[in-house]
Amino acid sequence: MNPYRIVIADDHPHARKAILTMLEDDSYFDIVGQAHNGKEAVEMSQQLHPDIILMDIEMPVLNGLEATKIIKDKSPYIKVIILSVSDNVADLFTAIQYGAQGYLLKNMDPDEWLQYLHSIVEGKSDTTRGLAGKLLYQFREKDLQNSSQTKSLTKREKEILHLISEGISNKQIADQLFISENTVKNHIKNLLVKLELENRVQLAIYAIKQNK
Repeated sequence: MNPYRIVIADDHPHARKAILTMLEDDSYFDIVGQAHNGKEAVEMSQQLHPDIILMDIEMPVLNGLEATKIIKDKSPYIKVIILSVSDNVADLFTAIQYGAQGYLLKNMDPDEWLQYLHSIVEGKSDTTRGLAGKLLYQFREKDLQNSSQTKSLTKREKEILHLISEGISNKQIADQLFISENTVKNHIKNLLVKLELENRVQLAIYAIKQNK
């Protein structure tokens, strides 16, 4: 079996080295290129024709999400797996919308990394796209009901809902609106009750859908 050709796209040399170290002894994978930014990742996708691109989100010149969109539009057969230091819901859904096949956290255990990559290339993984589909399905039957409930939200609740869709923390919301973090938490509790949702993740997903 020919190894899967991988391009690593990350602007941090230490991060690229760490990924290279994890993968170089695995006969499943062959590192064929290292991109320092999203623009280089796009160029390498066309020049090297890799099977997989490991794509950091935050990069100069062109960020990983925009690079993913361009790559998937031109070469849909290339599997793009997003790399991030956090499981930001907004980034997750943007990555899925742009065609990414997976979403790896940089702080995952190396063995988990390898297991996940193997499952992706073997078609066995419940990828982020599948996960997102399941999460969105939870809201499908509630859409009309929640749309009418959104109209009953206060101006402040709508402001907080919008900020949640941008993936920022409670503290950042509090600082931006000049209110206390506890007040933000109370508003979120009220939002969960009014929209009949169970937790902040569900609220973030709902907020993203409302702001499309």
